[in-house]
Amino acid sequence: MNPSTEKRLLRYAFTSKKFIMIGLVCLIIAVGLELSGPLIAKRVIDHHIVGVQANWVQVDANDDQDTISYQDMFLKRADRVKSEDNAVNDFTLLQSERSYYLIEGNISATSTVQSAENGLITINQKEATKEVEGQRVLAADLVTFFQPEFHPIVLLLVLYIGLILIAAVFQYFKTYLLQISANKIIQRMRDDVFIQIEKLPMKYFVDRPAGKIVARVTNDTEAIRELYVKVLETFVNGFVYMTGIFIALFLLNPPLASICLILIPLLYLWMKFYKNYAGKYNRVIRSTNSEINASINESIQGMPVIQAFRRTKETQEEFEVLNNRHFVYQKKMILLSALTSFNLVNAIRGIAFVGFIWFFGSASLSGENIVTAGVLYAFVDYLTRLFEPMTQIVNQLPQLEQARVAGGRVFELLDEETEEVGSVEQQNVQGDIRFRDVSFAYEKNDYVLNNLSFHIKPGQMAAFVGHTGSGKSSIMNVLFRFYDPQHGEIEIDGVNTMTRTRQQVRQSIGIVLQDPFIFTGTVLSNITLNDPAISRDKAIAALKAVGADQFIEKLPKQYDEPVGENGSQFSTGQRQLLSFARALAFDPAILILDEATANIDTETEGIIQEAMQVLAKDRTMLVIAHRLSTIQHADQIIVLERGEIIETGTHHELLMQKGNYYQMYQMQLGTDHEVTAV
Repeated sequence: MNPSTEKRLLRYAFTSKKFIMIGLVCLIIAVGLELSGPLIAKRVIDHHIVGVQANWVQVDANDDQDTISYQDMFLKRADRVKSEDNAVNDFTLLQSERSYYLIEGNISATSTVQSAENGLITINQKEATKEVEGQRVLAADLVTFFQPEFHPIVLLLVLYIGLILIAAVFQYFKTYLLQISANKIIQRMRDDVFIQIEKLPMKYFVDRPAGKIVARVTNDTEAIRELYVKVLETFVNGFVYMTGIFIALFLLNPPLASICLILIPLLYLWMKFYKNYAGKYNRVIRSTNSEINASINESIQGMPVIQAFRRTKETQEEFEVLNNRHFVYQKKMILLSALTSFNLVNAIRGIAFVGFIWFFGSASLSGENIVTAGVLYAFVDYLTRLFEPMTQIVNQLPQLEQARVAGGRVFELLDEETEEVGSVEQQNVQGDIRFRDVSFAYEKNDYVLNNLSFHIKPGQMAAFVGHTGSGKSSIMNVLFRFYDPQHGEIEIDGVNTMTRTRQQVRQSIGIVLQDPFIFTGTVLSNITLNDPAISRDKAIAALKAVGADQFIEKLPKQYDEPVGENGSQFSTGQRQLLSFARALAFDPAILILDEATANIDTETEGIIQEAMQVLAKDRTMLVIAHRLSTIQHADQIIVLERGEIIETGTHHELLMQKGNYYQMYQMQLGTDHEVTAV
């Protein structure tokens, strides 16, 4: 992933920087509190448990809680003797194997007991043997030496539990704030992507299957969500923990902590290696996933055709090619993750512990440095904790790479050139339309409209006829500014449409398509499109005006009847009437009917004709029609062939010319007669 994508992902993270910063502060506090545990344990072990194996002083009075009574003597640990205490004699409590001995004098903690008889104890001390006075301490009496330690141990354990509970509270707020921030970031990103889609030119949707675009909005943003929800938290968590652990290690043993720092460049190199390969694999996986979505979407929509033409096997084979490619690259990702994830962390962990044992063991054997049990415990605990965030970070590398690739794909969509969206002001449009030498090509130099010029006056009905590919729909596309012509000018009320934004042009134009699109919702919401400017009464009036009330009022909930995807419960004619009512409710000055009666049966056509007369009142209408019977009353009929106007006039004028229009009319008339005869 290029750096710009990383910066943009970071920029999105900064949109919730307040919550993220508070969350990070909570994380740092929680880490500090949690990492205090081994240090507290070290003090409990070294100072209060193993610490009793120390020098003891006989005092003349039992005047505080640090003094114990043993065999008619008052004893106190030497490190707790005060100046006012009267010291009588020195003793050493020494452990040798599983037994404890109280020996007169100060004896080194590394000494071992060889034998104990008749009040004399033989000890080995640095390869030398000597006899000292002392006695073995019975197990029942040993608890006496630990009595002064009970209270501080309890206090330290309570402190540790308290710190853990406080850390849990900060962990909760950290998790809550970071999760909320992550979901807020993705919400904002999805809004941006959807807004971008609405601004994209029509050509973008023509060139790409819907499934691929949907994958960008859903699957890719979901992968990015995982980046902010899990990956970011894991990495921040891990690095804060590792920083805290290294600080603690340096406090315990700077030389060994310095050696452990080698883990940082190892982790960095590891991530660079993984990124190089995983990025390539994930790009293929994400792209193939989009193609799979597109294939499934197309197959579901075309299932009647697939089954009717018995193409299920071929469709399955085409899908299997994509599915197999996805599987192959997923397998490569799994292989890469298996080689560079948990197993490798375990290997490094094992090497680190061998180095740890060698370091402390050699120091102890040489006598240069005696390691206390508390230090040993704390270091092992911290070293174990050090590899936990490393494991979590490494395990999140696959998700990180998926998010990087997905981010690149999302930003690629966000970087697409969009149409300008300007403010839309209410305009009083009369509906005067003029084309001046308009030429247009979808692809370079492949013109579908050639030097078209015509004029439609306000309130007129103009019809466009011609064979498939003659340019009828292309005229509507450039008028609606789905596309812009390469040459010439299009004027509405004498104003060049290129001087206005697309929204300003489209505000005064309505359209009824050959295959009307019905949205999921209710009958009424499909008329208003949730526009607050269109009231319920206005929408119902529009439905009644086009005759749609005849079937709507038979529905269980009538105008509030739920509508499924694309209005599949309605017939083609009923959907067309809903589309007519929608156009009437929005009351445009110019209305385009794009082959609105092409798929209608003869009976329904009569209802549609009546609806068209209602729509035509006080507005300019442009009609694309295959059925010439529906346009006989048009004010002018324009006959097209290969993007050029070859005839123009009224129905009767064109029949009198006996040209292309006459031939088309005769063909349709002959077909109608044949049908009637049958």
